[in-house]
Amino acid sequence: MTDAWAELRNTTRARIGLGRAGNALPTRRVLELRAAHSAARDAVHEPLDVETFAAQVAGVGVGAPIVVHSRARDRSEYLRRPDLGRIPTSLDSVSGAGADIGVVFADGLSPRALTDHGATLLAELVEVLGERYRIATPVIATEARVALGDHVGQALGVATVLVVIGERPGLSVADSLGIYLTHLPVPGRVDADRNCVSNIHPPDGLGYRDAALVVSALVDGARRLGRSGVALKDTSRADPLASPSPILEL
Repeated sequence: MTDAWAELRNTTRARIGLGRAGNALPTRRVLELRAAHSAARDAVHEPLDVETFAAQVAGVGVGAPIVVHSRARDRSEYLRRPDLGRIPTSLDSVSGAGADIGVVFADGLSPRALTDHGATLLAELVEVLGERYRIATPVIATEARVALGDHVGQALGVATVLVVIGERPGLSVADSLGIYLTHLPVPGRVDADRNCVSNIHPPDGLGYRDAALVVSALVDGARRLGRSGVALKDTSRADPLASPSPILEL
């Protein structure tokens, strides 16, 4: 029998047209679901290999990264106490260097997303932003939430901080990155003060270059506007006739 859903399934990682075996799903589909669930759980609990990732970041050519830690003592406490992941234990190793943009790599809820995509994404960010802005030495933050980047950004003395973080895994992808942009970072910023570029995991998600272009436009817009967050919008993908470079509505 011809599977009418086969062609559509090849265009998405979503679970569509799974079929049935009697009153249940086919065994193959059940096993696929269990495997995806296991991959998501593993991605959340697996700690970041800091040494390996630091070597990848250093290879981009923007300096050996600085490593900081949140107040969460281990992965278990990080998952149980989100508040501890928002505050660093110490930033003595972080200091201002006259840069414009800081980049913080946070392991978040998918540390493997950093090792899979982080260094290549950084290379694109440096290429797109580096001609106009000075980029600080990257910072790697473990057991970290997005808000920890505000502390790092303030310590770096940058106008804008980019927190590149492993996103919460789902049943279709376990290695997706998000970039949270905060202009004039200080502790106490809230989600409404940030812009997010998410679902970065080529080839099935947003590509590195496309993500870097959107971030670049948001950085430019935040500087013109004097703030980031809900007042700053990327509208390029809302217009099918838009040029490849993002259009901002401020």
